[in-house]
Amino acid sequence: MKKIVYITGCLGFIGSHVTRACLKKNWYVRGIDKCTYAANEKLLDEFKDYENFAFEKKDINNISFLHDCDFVINLAAETHVDNSIYNDMIVGDDQFIQTNIKGVHSLLNAIRKKPQNNRPTLLHFSTDEVYGDILQSSYNENSQLKPSNPYSATKAAADMLIFAWSRTYKVPYMIVRPTNNYGLGQYVEKLVPRCCKNLSIEKKIPVHNQGEPVRNWLNAKDTAQAVITIAEKGETGNIYNISGDYEDKNINIVKKIINEFFKSSEQEDGFPKIDYRDYVDLDCSRAGQDVRYAVDDSKLRSLGWKPECDFDQEISSIVDFHKNNFVW
Repeated sequence: MKKIVYITGCLGFIGSHVTRACLKKNWYVRGIDKCTYAANEKLLDEFKDYENFAFEKKDINNISFLHDCDFVINLAAETHVDNSIYNDMIVGDDQFIQTNIKGVHSLLNAIRKKPQNNRPTLLHFSTDEVYGDILQSSYNENSQLKPSNPYSATKAAADMLIFAWSRTYKVPYMIVRPTNNYGLGQYVEKLVPRCCKNLSIEKKIPVHNQGEPVRNWLNAKDTAQAVITIAEKGETGNIYNISGDYEDKNINIVKKIINEFFKSSEQEDGFPKIDYRDYVDLDCSRAGQDVRYAVDDSKLRSLGWKPECDFDQEISSIVDFHKNNFVW
């Protein structure tokens, strides 16, 4: 069955993958994007080729009216942890509160204005970071929220607003909490594209906390398919964790990228003969650094979804792309 969806943050990294997946399903998509520094406005040329796509350049805080639709898929957010910590970077903590909390409040009220029998479901993107770190095992959807940094705190606050608006005003919702996303089209402040950029300009890659933190890696294409599965088979009033099948220390991810970047170089035991210290700066740390994130997504997998992308294959193609296409 065709669906009508709003997608906020449609020109962002994950938002663009979700938009593309919905359009390929022949769903009607109304994309909303504020067009911040992390938006890729060139994607509009691709999306506007679909007759079932419409676009509004708008801040979600200014949404007061919604056309009839089935879902409001909210990916509009400030997401970079470092930016949330240091006010002198690109955006400060006030912008995180404005978008990640007040923006969600705006969407909830826009949905609440619709007749109760005609309200769309808010399919909201949260993050695995709301649970905080965990040394062993993994969190499930009922685990306590223990955010460790300003970014994850704003995402947890938004989740709380959604729960309250659901109970008080009967606003239908679904919340997804994905692990660390990667893939083509990611803004260069994130680890994978930043590694590629720094290697291209012969600049050392800053790696926090000796590269010891562990992350679970989920391709944005798989995330988009998870959204399709949840929209088609999920139940309102539920939270769905989304996890990739690859977990590793950050330093090992960086080494994989370096290996791919120099794979045509002199080999030793099947790998480029490299002194990684020439390419990595380990003398930096992040305040409030989480040691390891991990979530149990068996609830989502019971709906028939599983990640399809192989991490090593995807990293190889991503590095090749960045070697041939400099991204500012």
